Amino acid sequence: MSAQTARKVALAYWGFSKKASSRAKSGVDIDIIKGNDSVDLNEQVPSIQKFAKYVDKSWEDFNDIENLVLEKEHKFPGSYLLRAIAGLDTSLWDLKGKLENKPVTELIGGNTGPIKVYGSSMKRDISATDEADRFKKLFQEKGIDAFKFRIGAECGRGLDEWEGRTEDIVKTINKSLDSSVIKLVDANSCFSSNQAIEIGKLLEDNNVTHFEEPCPYWEPEETKKVTETLAIDVTGGEQDCDIRIWNDMVKNNIVNIFQPDVMYLGGLTRTLQVAKIIEEGGFICTPHAANLSLVTMCTMHLLKAIPNAGPYLELSIEGEDYYPWQQNLFLDNPFKVENGCVNISDKPGWGIIINPDWLDSSEYQVSEVN
Repeated sequence: MSAQTARKVALAYWGFSKKASSRAKSGVDIDIIKGNDSVDLNEQVPSIQKFAKYVDKSWEDFNDIENLVLEKEHKFPGSYLLRAIAGLDTSLWDLKGKLENKPVTELIGGNTGPIKVYGSSMKRDISATDEADRFKKLFQEKGIDAFKFRIGAECGRGLDEWEGRTEDIVKTINKSLDSSVIKLVDANSCFSSNQAIEIGKLLEDNNVTHFEEPCPYWEPEETKKVTETLAIDVTGGEQDCDIRIWNDMVKNNIVNIFQPDVMYLGGLTRTLQVAKIIEEGGFICTPHAANLSLVTMCTMHLLKAIPNAGPYLELSIEGEDYYPWQQNLFLDNPFKVENGCVNISDKPGWGIIINPDWLDSSEYQVSEVN
């Protein structure tokens, strides 16, 4: 159940939704959840069961249903305000760069030029062999020599995307790629600490060097157990947007490598603060950048400026089938890969121009206060 569906059910229950006279989108009979005595519950049991099936739980298990909503929205842990601030912050940095005729990276002490990338797969609905073929092609044609792939299921509560997929893809990727290729994985908050440690040994045996978000990110003590047990780097932090949490994670050595997201955090200004916290803790900062939009451009400029930057920029390898909205976003292609690198230009600001045609074809929504 998504937050949107949960909101519709709640509005319907309290009678605020004009469209909810009989049913919410999830299939819940509104008369039942409002306790209408005139309704024959025996006749309405299928509606309740439909709701229970939708969330894969008993409808009476309120706590777990609510947890499911939070897990489905795990990319938005209260960060809506900060994402709005990120839009303002990154605009102001672009303006400052243009007024001073400097790229943003120079404004913060960095320099332009090439930066190494790792190809980041976002897909779980892909076979091990197909994933390996994508990586081999990019290695041969673009010179990309590091790749990240997905294991487990997103917030999967210990379950694989399909049975046996994790073991299959880890072994297949290791066998298929040149021994010089760096291999990284992302579990997206899937496993318990015990499961993650077991999976981690599989990763170690198959030359994977980076184990991202092995446990639910909201349970840092579980992640720390994995960090303390495994020899490979355990990484995380992309979802966290509270500076106090960042201080605690670094102080308590929750992971080996930290991965703030410029947009989730609220823009470059706050990310620089977090990068400094990470630096003072003696850790590497390898930011999260999951699509070919401004988040990756900002991360490029950031990585060229901070002293504790990781060796690679995360660069999504997904195209129109996965991210249709990112097609033709910029007038030029700022993410062109040559010899395994993208290049930060010396143009002022972020060095990019949003395509006017993309803006004209976009849908706009404005919230109104009645």
